[in-house]
Amino acid sequence: QVQLVESGGGVVQAGGSLRLACAPSQRTFEAYAMGWFRQAPGKEREFVAAITAGSTTYYADNVKGRTTISRDNAEKAVYLEMNSLKPEDTAVYYCAAVVSGGIVVITKSQAYEYWGQGTQVTVSS
Repeated sequence: QVQLVESGGGVVQAGGSLRLACAPSQRTFEAYAMGWFRQAPGKEREFVAAITAGSTTYYADNVKGRTTISRDNAEKAVYLEMNSLKPEDTAVYYCAAVVSGGIVVITKSQAYEYWGQGTQVTVSS
């Protein structure tokens, strides 16, 4: 059973930055495609960013240009750095993983097999 643990959430003022981290428990981290999703109160979970095993990335339009997803296979971690944060970025952020050696970035939540418990990000205006 793969476990994902997110960290780095908190309260930040609008315009600020945060770096979220996700540390999967699996040994073969390199074989996993990783994604970040978020869910705001009263809204459905939405895609934020994803990275393939080969480090190809893809971003949702509403975070593109101010968000960077990256992975460190040596540290077995995936990161989500968000800049120029807005109040509408407030949500619980989830890390997700699935075994995939493909080159296509996975953006659908249904395709991910493992999920973390989430970390709260609150952006104050």
